[in-house]
Amino acid sequence: MRQSVRLGRVAGIDIGANWSALVIAALLGYLLTAIVLPTGAPGKSGLAYALVAIMVAALFLAGLLGHELAHALVARRHGVGVRRITLWLLGGVSELESEPPSAKAEFQIAIAGPAASLAFAVVAGLAAVLTAAAGVSNIVVVGLSWLTAVNVLLAVFNLLPGAPLDGGRIVRAVVWRLRGDRDQAQVIAGRAGVVVGIALGILGLLQVFLLGTFSGLWLVLLGWFLVSAANAETAGVRLQRALEGRSVRDIMTADPVYGRDNQTVDAFVADTAARHPHTMYPVVDDERRLVGVVRLADLARVPESGRAQVPLRAVVTPTTEVPEVSATEPATTAARNVTPANPLLPVTENHRLVGVVSVGDITNAMALATLGHSIARHPDGHPDGDGHRDGDGHRDGDGNRDR
Repeated sequence: MRQSVRLGRVAGIDIGANWSALVIAALLGYLLTAIVLPTGAPGKSGLAYALVAIMVAALFLAGLLGHELAHALVARRHGVGVRRITLWLLGGVSELESEPPSAKAEFQIAIAGPAASLAFAVVAGLAAVLTAAAGVSNIVVVGLSWLTAVNVLLAVFNLLPGAPLDGGRIVRAVVWRLRGDRDQAQVIAGRAGVVVGIALGILGLLQVFLLGTFSGLWLVLLGWFLVSAANAETAGVRLQRALEGRSVRDIMTADPVYGRDNQTVDAFVADTAARHPHTMYPVVDDERRLVGVVRLADLARVPESGRAQVPLRAVVTPTTEVPEVSATEPATTAARNVTPANPLLPVTENHRLVGVVSVGDITNAMALATLGHSIARHPDGHPDGDGHRDGDGHRDGDGNRDR
């Protein structure tokens, strides 16, 4: 999940928001201003409704952040690194750097989020009771009461027993503990997630067509998301198995096309980007140490008049903001870090660029793993004549390798 806005750091964890979080904030503001607050506390001014709505929406987003922070902090306690937390349209995402080391750790990480939401609901509920007893305007009481109910609903929803919800993580932890097989537990949790997603989608459609309420479309959206995410996690298990026992070096594209940090934008486009059309390139210094990555979109933002003078180092996304991986790490580490937001993963050895991993490399590795099983069962017992990989990893005419 790509962060559109960086909000800072909490307990050493990068916090940000995707642009879609603005959508949910706007929807909440409208819902509170136009429906919830006027219904519960009629007769107030539009400004009063708007101010309280902003306060309540901000507290709701803070509760979402608290939910994800609870996951992240418990994960760190179990030795699992946390790359960042991103708020988005359907809640929040904590990006963990590795899998939990045990079923117990999995359970504790999963339950922490709903527990935080329930704690937040208790605090909001107590605040509603105290403000009511103190004679504070009922518009504030209504806002706090809504916040209480929504956080309870958030906790309950996240405990539904299917991946990728927290309840699905709990299912995975329990099955993992009982059967001793994490991959099998993930498959079961994924299937449960598909069932939960379909059920929510059907419930939403029934609301739309039988009750005539378009709020059911929100359930349809949630159901679609759950089915997609659950299937993706099940596919991740197959990927894990395909890459098991392999290192990043085994799947990477070696000797990749790259830019030098002292090249001007014009020189890089003419010498490299025009000849090797990709959307992202690693950038190195004179000793081939990785400096970061550059996207074509970054280059396009440089004014045309200045491209002959502006060096790549001025537009590069530095290594502190993009993932990289060592050639000796497990291939599964690379697979976890290649995302739509980061489709190219630089591979380093002794801090120098030695390769890249892209979606194509991972797809090729999975295909070769399947082919390897077929070859092992082939009567001849040997691979094709030349033993070389074809496709995305081929070398081009000047000795570089295309991605």
